[in-house]
Amino acid sequence: MTYDALIQGGMVYDGRGGDAVRADVRVQGGVVAEIGPDLVAQPGERVIDAQGAWVMPGFIDLHTHYDAEVEVDPGLHESVRHGVTTCVMGSCSLGMAVGEPADLADMFCRVEAIPREHVLPLLEQTKDWNSPTGYRDHLDQKALGPNIALLLGHSTIRAHVMGIERALSKRVRPSREEMARMDALLDEALDAGYLGLSISTLPWDKMDGDIFRSRPMPSVFARWREYRHLARQLRRRGRVLQAVPNISTKVNVPLLFAMSAGLFRKGLKTTIISMMDVKADRLAFRLAGVMARVVNRWLGGDLRMQALPNVFDLWADGIDLVVFEELEAGTAALHLKGADRERLLSDPAFRKRFKRQWQNRLLPRAFHRNLADTEILACPDDTVVGQSFADVAAARGISTVDAFLDLVLEHGDALRWYTVMGNDRPAWLERIMAHPDILVGFSDAGAHLRQMAHYNFPLRMLHKVKTAQDEGRPFMTVGRAVQRLTSEIADWLGIDAGTLAVGRRADLVVVDPQHLDAVEDIHEAALPAFGLSRLVRRNDEAVRVVLISGRLASAHGVPGPGLGTDSGFGQVLRATQTHAPAAVPASPPAPLDARPAA
Repeated sequence: MTYDALIQGGMVYDGRGGDAVRADVRVQGGVVAEIGPDLVAQPGERVIDAQGAWVMPGFIDLHTHYDAEVEVDPGLHESVRHGVTTCVMGSCSLGMAVGEPADLADMFCRVEAIPREHVLPLLEQTKDWNSPTGYRDHLDQKALGPNIALLLGHSTIRAHVMGIERALSKRVRPSREEMARMDALLDEALDAGYLGLSISTLPWDKMDGDIFRSRPMPSVFARWREYRHLARQLRRRGRVLQAVPNISTKVNVPLLFAMSAGLFRKGLKTTIISMMDVKADRLAFRLAGVMARVVNRWLGGDLRMQALPNVFDLWADGIDLVVFEELEAGTAALHLKGADRERLLSDPAFRKRFKRQWQNRLLPRAFHRNLADTEILACPDDTVVGQSFADVAAARGISTVDAFLDLVLEHGDALRWYTVMGNDRPAWLERIMAHPDILVGFSDAGAHLRQMAHYNFPLRMLHKVKTAQDEGRPFMTVGRAVQRLTSEIADWLGIDAGTLAVGRRADLVVVDPQHLDAVEDIHEAALPAFGLSRLVRRNDEAVRVVLISGRLASAHGVPGPGLGTDSGFGQVLRATQTHAPAAVPASPPAPLDARPAA
């Protein structure tokens, strides 16, 4: 089923970094059939008015956690409506390729903030595969909205091969036979077209469930020898290692950089999460930018830091927020539920321990822990709404930590509050967006449903680029921004996407630049598939039309006919292309160790 169309009168960006040209685009049989001026509509061809709009390849989201949602709502319209036509799943060492439903739910749900009571029954009902190839074939049969590309999760295969208990034990190492089985699973996945392997070394990503609750992910228990062993196969085959470093201590970041280095061997395609100007450490992202330049330019590496082109803000219900896992006392509170948690929060010894850890300036941190930098959005006690926890503390004559714990104890999840974690300085954010060693992404789409809202990050980037251009201080051309959101990612991952050209699959988006000013508006929307709600930033006037494989996938935020129910939209993309780096602008951006302009 195709949607033959003629897109008329738009400014066309091909995704390769150049300026737009005024042209029409004809779509026939699911591919781009013709690009040129003044094309004449053919009988039966639907005409799409693109006057005053930008026509460009569909965006690529290289870091999502749609692994559960795709099973119940494969249209994934929350991403599609913003022009995203390709999503990568299997991030952060997680995924659904192999394993028992209970183990997969326990690994996935707490860290990604999706209720286990929804995910476990879903997996028990649907999971009839137990191999990387079987999982790919399963997704091939689904009525996908966007295209899907896959990473194989290291926690997933480690738990499957070693058994979940052994995989979560500090003193247990995989046997030679178990390493051979993990090798074989990775080899099968790469043969099946998976992009590569995702690992995690971040200990504040914790298990759900009751049996192994609050232990870190299986991938965290691996030694570097195990990571390096699996990386050999990725290096040899030119595939991707996605890595989550320990973002609190940051001590293992140089090890990941060193793994990517080439020199006397082939460089390892490595993408690290993430380059962000966090309030807790204003220096780390600048050092990471310099190190990435050194690795790629002088040490033969092939390293990319993932980066979001927008403010990184967080919403929380009570104490249920992953950043509290950074503290031992925070994990202790999140380990418990209901009355047990209330008893812990009221225990003076626990509160003293929590306060000591929270205020300890010597402990490494990724979260700013500044309770004055918060806003209470909702609470049964409406006298505190609109205030920070520091304001409440001052009014009550107590410490800010005690004020926070008191409100959590009194109101639990009914206490809703907000803070900004990073990317809050516009000049530095522009430098991150322009840095040559990043890939734009890291939306976490499909996870942290009531805590984050980055589904529309491509539109927010285009808005920033256009605004700077309109103000006469351009830091990037629109053509380069489109390239960063499309072909640059596709070329590096090695997938067939991200370019608007005759003969290529017709994954297109028509963006109205005059409506990009509404991309920051936030609200909650229903997620019927799980009976939940999630935070979204919807700006449907900014995206006139989205085509996937030549079919109408979305128009002004309304799903196209058959999206999520009919096949013929997205497909599972295979990593088969040879790596061809995207062109770097002739005038590279200022390095991140430079002082931003006033």
